[in-house]
Amino acid sequence: MSKFEERIFGIENSGQFEAAALELFRFQSQNCAVYREYIGRAGIDPSQVRRAEDIPMLPVELFKHADVYCGDCPPEEVFTSSSTSGTGLSRHPMFSLEHYERAFTESFRRFYGEPSRYGLYALLPNYLSRKGSSLVYMCDRLIKACGSGGFYLDRYDRLLDDMARDPKPKILLGVSYALWELAERFAPPLSDTVVMETGGMKGRREELPKEDFHAILCQAFGVSQIHSEYGMAELTSQAYSCGGGIFRCPPWMKVYIRDINDPFDHLTEGARGGIDIIDLANCRSCAFISVQDTGRCFGDGSFTVEGRIDRSDIRGCNLLVQ
Repeated sequence: MSKFEERIFGIENSGQFEAAALELFRFQSQNCAVYREYIGRAGIDPSQVRRAEDIPMLPVELFKHADVYCGDCPPEEVFTSSSTSGTGLSRHPMFSLEHYERAFTESFRRFYGEPSRYGLYALLPNYLSRKGSSLVYMCDRLIKACGSGGFYLDRYDRLLDDMARDPKPKILLGVSYALWELAERFAPPLSDTVVMETGGMKGRREELPKEDFHAILCQAFGVSQIHSEYGMAELTSQAYSCGGGIFRCPPWMKVYIRDINDPFDHLTEGARGGIDIIDLANCRSCAFISVQDTGRCFGDGSFTVEGRIDRSDIRGCNLLVQ
Protein backbone atom coordinates (compact mmCIF):
# COMPACT_ATOMS: atom_id res chain seq x y z
CA MET A 1 0.00 0.00 0.00
CA SER A 2 3.00 2.36 0.21
CA LYS A 3 2.54 3.60 -3.37
CA PHE A 4 -1.14 4.17 -2.65
CA GLU A 5 -0.34 6.22 0.46
CA GLU A 6 1.85 8.45 -1.68
CA ARG A 7 -0.65 8.68 -4.52
CA ILE A 8 -3.64 9.91 -2.50
CA PHE A 9 -2.00 13.27 -1.84
CA GLY A 10 -1.82 13.83 -5.59
CA ILE A 11 -5.59 13.41 -6.11
CA GLU A 12 -7.01 16.47 -7.87
CA ASN A 13 -10.32 15.42 -9.43
CA SER A 14 -13.38 13.26 -8.82
CA GLY A 15 -12.27 10.53 -11.22
CA GLN A 16 -9.01 10.01 -9.35
CA PHE A 17 -10.85 10.05 -6.02
CA GLU A 18 -13.38 7.48 -7.25
CA ALA A 19 -10.71 5.08 -8.47
CA ALA A 20 -8.65 5.41 -5.28
CA ALA A 21 -11.70 4.96 -3.03
CA LEU A 22 -12.73 1.74 -4.76
CA GLU A 23 -9.16 0.43 -4.66
CA LEU A 24 -8.88 1.11 -0.95
CA PHE A 25 -12.31 -0.40 -0.31
CA ARG A 26 -11.22 -3.66 -1.97
CA PHE A 27 -8.16 -3.75 0.27
CA GLN A 28 -9.86 -2.84 3.55
CA SER A 29 -12.89 -5.05 3.00
CA GLN A 30 -10.46 -7.97 3.05
CA ASN A 31 -7.74 -6.83 5.45
CA CYS A 32 -9.51 -4.78 8.15
CA ALA A 33 -11.09 -7.46 10.33
CA VAL A 34 -13.70 -5.22 11.98
CA TYR A 35 -14.77 -3.74 8.66
CA ARG A 36 -14.83 -7.15 6.96
CA GLU A 37 -17.08 -8.53 9.70
CA TYR A 38 -19.38 -5.50 9.57
CA ILE A 39 -19.80 -5.81 5.80
CA GLY A 40 -20.46 -9.53 6.12
CA ARG A 41 -23.12 -9.09 8.79
CA ALA A 42 -24.75 -6.38 6.68
CA GLY A 43 -25.01 -8.90 3.81
CA ILE A 44 -22.97 -6.79 1.40
CA ASP A 45 -20.90 -8.39 -1.36
CA PRO A 46 -17.82 -6.16 -1.86
CA SER A 47 -17.50 -7.26 -5.49
CA GLN A 48 -20.88 -5.64 -6.22
CA VAL A 49 -19.84 -2.20 -4.95
CA ARG A 50 -18.90 -0.19 -8.03
CA ARG A 51 -19.26 3.47 -6.94
CA ALA A 52 -17.61 5.33 -4.09
CA GLU A 53 -20.97 6.59 -2.82
CA ASP A 54 -22.17 2.98 -2.45
CA ILE A 55 -19.27 1.90 -0.25
CA PRO A 56 -20.65 0.83 3.16
CA MET A 57 -19.60 3.06 6.04
CA LEU A 58 -18.36 1.73 9.37
CA PRO A 59 -20.16 3.28 12.38
CA VAL A 60 -17.66 5.44 14.22
CA GLU A 61 -18.69 3.91 17.56
CA LEU A 62 -16.90 0.71 16.61
CA PHE A 63 -13.58 2.49 17.17
CA LYS A 64 -14.53 2.26 20.88
CA HIS A 65 -15.06 -1.49 20.85
CA ALA A 66 -12.36 -2.96 18.61
CA ASP A 67 -9.00 -2.26 17.00
CA VAL A 68 -9.83 -0.84 13.58
CA TYR A 69 -6.51 -1.53 11.91
CA CYS A 70 -5.07 -3.30 8.88
CA GLY A 71 -1.41 -2.41 9.11
CA ASP A 72 1.24 -5.08 8.62
CA CYS A 73 3.24 -3.86 11.63
CA PRO A 74 2.32 -2.29 14.99
CA PRO A 75 1.12 1.33 14.80
CA GLU A 76 3.52 4.11 15.76
CA GLU A 77 0.84 5.85 17.83
CA VAL A 78 -2.70 5.25 19.02
CA PHE A 79 -4.78 8.43 19.11
CA THR A 80 -7.79 8.59 21.40
CA SER A 81 -10.97 10.64 21.56
CA SER A 82 -11.91 13.02 24.35
CA SER A 83 -14.99 10.95 25.34
CA THR A 84 -17.11 13.88 26.50
CA SER A 85 -20.23 11.72 26.08
CA GLY A 86 -19.05 9.34 28.81
CA THR A 87 -19.43 6.32 26.52
CA GLY A 88 -15.75 5.36 26.34
CA LEU A 89 -12.68 6.27 24.32
CA SER A 90 -12.30 5.75 20.62
CA ARG A 91 -8.90 4.44 19.63
CA HIS A 92 -7.35 5.11 16.23
CA PRO A 93 -4.11 3.22 15.55
CA MET A 94 -1.87 5.41 13.37
CA PHE A 95 0.57 3.27 11.42
CA SER A 96 2.90 6.19 10.57
CA LEU A 97 3.27 9.57 12.23
CA GLU A 98 5.07 10.79 9.14
CA HIS A 99 1.95 9.94 7.12
CA TYR A 100 -0.28 11.77 9.60
CA GLU A 101 1.96 14.83 9.52
CA ARG A 102 1.90 14.91 5.74
CA ALA A 103 -1.90 14.67 5.71
CA PHE A 104 -2.53 17.58 8.07
CA THR A 105 0.27 19.72 6.64
CA GLU A 106 -0.87 19.26 3.03
CA SER A 107 -4.44 20.06 4.06
CA PHE A 108 -3.40 23.19 5.98
CA ARG A 109 -1.39 24.41 2.99
CA ARG A 110 -4.37 24.03 0.65
CA PHE A 111 -6.54 26.30 2.78
CA TYR A 112 -4.06 28.72 4.37
CA GLY A 113 -0.75 28.46 2.54
CA GLU A 114 2.63 27.77 4.11
CA PRO A 115 2.53 27.45 7.92
CA SER A 116 5.65 29.64 8.18
CA ARG A 117 3.51 32.65 7.21
CA TYR A 118 1.64 32.47 10.54
CA GLY A 119 1.95 32.35 14.28
CA LEU A 120 -0.31 29.60 15.61
CA TYR A 121 -1.81 30.07 19.08
CA ALA A 122 -3.64 27.01 20.42
CA LEU A 123 -6.22 27.45 23.19
CA LEU A 124 -7.02 23.79 23.87
CA PRO A 125 -7.19 23.27 27.66
CA ASN A 126 -9.21 20.05 27.70
CA TYR A 127 -7.07 18.43 25.01
CA LEU A 128 -3.81 19.33 26.75
CA SER A 129 -4.99 17.72 30.00
CA ARG A 130 -4.95 14.20 28.55
CA LYS A 131 -2.70 11.97 26.47
CA GLY A 132 -3.33 10.68 22.97
CA SER A 133 -4.92 13.74 21.35
CA SER A 134 -4.38 13.85 17.58
CA LEU A 135 -5.35 17.55 17.63
CA VAL A 136 -2.59 18.39 20.11
CA TYR A 137 -0.09 16.42 18.02
CA MET A 138 -1.17 18.30 14.88
CA CYS A 139 -0.99 21.72 16.55
CA ASP A 140 2.39 20.96 18.10
CA ARG A 141 3.90 20.15 14.70
CA LEU A 142 2.22 23.11 13.00
CA ILE A 143 3.40 25.50 15.74
CA LYS A 144 6.95 24.29 15.10
CA ALA A 145 6.47 24.81 11.35
CA CYS A 146 5.04 28.28 11.98
CA GLY A 147 7.98 29.31 14.14
CA SER A 148 5.86 31.30 16.60
CA GLY A 149 2.86 30.68 18.81
CA GLY A 150 2.28 28.01 21.42
CA PHE A 151 -0.21 26.24 23.68
CA TYR A 152 -2.20 28.04 26.37
CA LEU A 153 -4.41 26.84 29.20
CA ASP A 154 -6.25 29.57 31.11
CA ARG A 155 -3.53 32.27 30.98
CA TYR A 156 -5.55 34.48 28.68
CA ASP A 157 -3.57 37.58 29.56
CA ARG A 158 -0.32 35.89 28.56
CA LEU A 159 -1.93 34.61 25.35
CA LEU A 160 -3.04 38.11 24.35
CA ASP A 161 0.32 39.65 25.24
CA ASP A 162 2.20 37.07 23.16
CA MET A 163 -0.13 37.54 20.20
CA ALA A 164 0.22 41.33 20.39
CA ARG A 165 4.01 41.02 20.19
CA ASP A 166 3.95 38.69 17.19
CA PRO A 167 4.39 40.71 13.95
CA LYS A 168 3.15 37.88 11.70
CA PRO A 169 -0.45 37.11 10.74
CA LYS A 170 -1.85 34.86 13.42
CA ILE A 171 -4.25 31.95 13.81
CA LEU A 172 -6.00 31.58 17.16
CA LEU A 173 -7.24 27.98 17.22
CA GLY A 174 -9.40 27.27 20.23
CA VAL A 175 -11.92 24.85 21.62
CA SER A 176 -15.26 26.61 21.50
CA TYR A 177 -15.90 27.06 25.22
CA ALA A 178 -12.42 28.54 25.78
CA LEU A 179 -12.88 31.07 22.98
CA TRP A 180 -16.23 32.05 24.49
CA GLU A 181 -14.62 32.56 27.90
CA LEU A 182 -11.85 34.65 26.35
CA ALA A 183 -14.47 36.74 24.55
CA GLU A 184 -16.51 37.29 27.75
CA ARG A 185 -13.62 38.11 30.05
CA PHE A 186 -11.48 40.26 27.76
CA ALA A 187 -13.36 41.05 24.52
CA PRO A 188 -9.98 41.74 22.92
CA PRO A 189 -9.91 43.26 19.40
CA LEU A 190 -7.59 41.01 17.40
CA SER A 191 -5.78 42.45 14.40
CA ASP A 192 -4.43 40.39 11.51
CA THR A 193 -5.82 37.23 13.15
CA VAL A 194 -7.85 34.26 11.96
CA VAL A 195 -10.05 33.01 14.80
CA MET A 196 -10.71 29.29 14.35
CA GLU A 197 -12.97 27.24 16.59
CA THR A 198 -12.97 23.48 17.01
CA GLY A 199 -14.19 20.83 19.38
CA GLY A 200 -17.51 22.20 20.58
CA MET A 201 -18.44 23.10 24.16
CA LYS A 202 -17.37 19.75 25.69
CA GLY A 203 -20.20 20.03 28.19
CA ARG A 204 -18.66 23.20 29.70
CA ARG A 205 -21.03 25.80 28.25
CA GLU A 206 -24.49 26.05 26.74
CA GLU A 207 -24.66 24.80 23.17
CA LEU A 208 -25.72 27.68 20.92
CA PRO A 209 -26.61 27.67 17.22
CA LYS A 210 -23.35 28.20 15.35
CA GLU A 211 -24.52 31.47 13.82
CA ASP A 212 -25.26 32.92 17.28
CA PHE A 213 -22.00 31.67 18.76
CA HIS A 214 -19.95 32.99 15.85
CA ALA A 215 -21.71 36.36 16.12
CA ILE A 216 -20.63 36.61 19.78
CA LEU A 217 -17.01 35.88 18.84
CA CYS A 218 -17.03 38.26 15.85
CA GLN A 219 -18.28 41.12 18.01
CA ALA A 220 -15.81 40.43 20.83
CA PHE A 221 -12.74 39.96 18.64
CA GLY A 222 -13.55 42.50 15.95
CA VAL A 223 -13.35 40.00 13.09
CA SER A 224 -15.76 39.53 10.20
CA GLN A 225 -15.74 35.71 10.08
CA ILE A 226 -15.04 32.78 12.38
CA HIS A 227 -13.19 29.88 10.80
CA SER A 228 -13.65 26.28 11.93
CA GLU A 229 -11.66 23.06 11.87
CA TYR A 230 -13.53 19.75 11.54
CA GLY A 231 -11.65 16.64 12.56
CA MET A 232 -11.75 13.79 15.05
CA ALA A 233 -9.55 11.10 16.51
CA GLU A 234 -10.92 8.52 14.09
CA LEU A 235 -9.86 10.55 11.03
CA THR A 236 -6.44 11.36 9.64
CA SER A 237 -7.57 14.44 7.66
CA GLN A 238 -9.34 17.68 8.51
CA ALA A 239 -11.92 19.84 6.77
CA TYR A 240 -11.90 23.62 7.21
CA SER A 241 -14.49 26.37 7.10
CA CYS A 242 -13.24 29.84 6.20
CA GLY A 243 -16.51 31.37 7.39
CA GLY A 244 -20.26 30.93 7.25
CA GLY A 245 -20.13 27.37 8.60
CA ILE A 246 -19.37 25.96 5.14
CA PHE A 247 -16.68 23.28 5.30
CA ARG A 248 -14.48 22.08 2.47
CA CYS A 249 -12.34 18.96 2.31
CA PRO A 250 -8.92 18.26 0.82
CA PRO A 251 -9.20 16.28 -2.44
CA TRP A 252 -8.60 12.90 -0.74
CA MET A 253 -11.58 13.37 1.60
CA LYS A 254 -15.29 13.48 0.76
CA VAL A 255 -18.55 13.83 2.71
CA TYR A 256 -21.91 12.24 1.97
CA ILE A 257 -25.21 12.59 3.83
CA ARG A 258 -27.11 9.46 4.86
CA ASP A 259 -30.67 8.82 5.97
CA ILE A 260 -30.51 8.63 9.77
CA ASN A 261 -32.94 5.69 9.76
CA ASP A 262 -31.18 3.79 6.94
CA PRO A 263 -27.38 3.88 7.18
CA PHE A 264 -27.00 2.52 3.64
CA ASP A 265 -29.07 5.20 1.90
CA HIS A 266 -27.33 8.42 0.84
CA LEU A 267 -29.50 11.50 0.41
CA THR A 268 -29.58 14.09 -2.35
CA GLU A 269 -27.84 17.45 -2.33
CA GLY A 270 -29.11 19.83 0.36
CA ALA A 271 -30.98 17.20 2.40
CA ARG A 272 -30.27 17.01 6.12
CA GLY A 273 -29.05 13.73 7.57
CA GLY A 274 -26.13 11.93 9.16
CA ILE A 275 -22.61 12.64 7.94
CA ASP A 276 -20.59 9.91 6.22
CA ILE A 277 -16.93 10.51 5.49
CA ILE A 278 -14.45 8.92 3.14
CA ASP A 279 -10.96 9.83 4.31
CA LEU A 280 -8.48 8.07 2.04
CA ALA A 281 -5.65 9.03 4.39
CA ASN A 282 -7.13 6.41 6.78
CA CYS A 283 -5.43 3.84 4.59
CA ARG A 284 -4.36 1.47 7.40
CA SER A 285 -7.47 1.70 9.56
CA CYS A 286 -10.86 2.26 7.88
CA ALA A 287 -11.40 5.06 5.39
CA PHE A 288 -15.20 4.77 5.30
CA ILE A 289 -16.91 6.09 8.43
CA SER A 290 -20.40 7.07 9.56
CA VAL A 291 -20.10 9.75 12.25
CA GLN A 292 -22.64 11.01 14.77
CA ASP A 293 -22.93 14.52 13.37
CA THR A 294 -25.73 15.77 11.16
CA GLY A 295 -25.44 18.17 8.27
CA ARG A 296 -25.97 18.84 4.60
CA CYS A 297 -23.69 18.58 1.58
CA PHE A 298 -23.77 20.53 -1.67
CA GLY A 299 -22.88 20.06 -5.31
CA ASP A 300 -19.42 21.60 -4.99
CA GLY A 301 -18.44 19.11 -2.28
CA SER A 302 -18.84 21.56 0.62
CA PHE A 303 -20.91 20.65 3.67
CA THR A 304 -22.34 21.97 6.93
CA VAL A 305 -22.37 20.49 10.42
CA GLU A 306 -25.67 21.09 12.19
CA GLY A 307 -25.80 18.97 15.32
CA ARG A 308 -25.40 15.53 16.84
CA ILE A 309 -27.40 12.33 16.46
CA ASP A 310 -28.86 10.78 19.57
CA ARG A 311 -27.38 7.32 20.14
CA SER A 312 -30.83 5.75 20.03
CA ASP A 313 -31.02 6.67 16.33
CA ILE A 314 -27.91 4.72 15.35
CA ARG A 315 -28.75 1.38 13.79
CA GLY A 316 -25.64 0.34 11.88
CA CYS A 317 -23.42 -0.28 14.91
CA ASN A 318 -25.89 -2.80 16.29
CA LEU A 319 -24.69 -5.25 13.67
CA LEU A 320 -21.53 -5.78 15.74
CA VAL A 321 -22.14 -4.27 19.19
CA GLN A 322 -24.55 -6.37 21.22
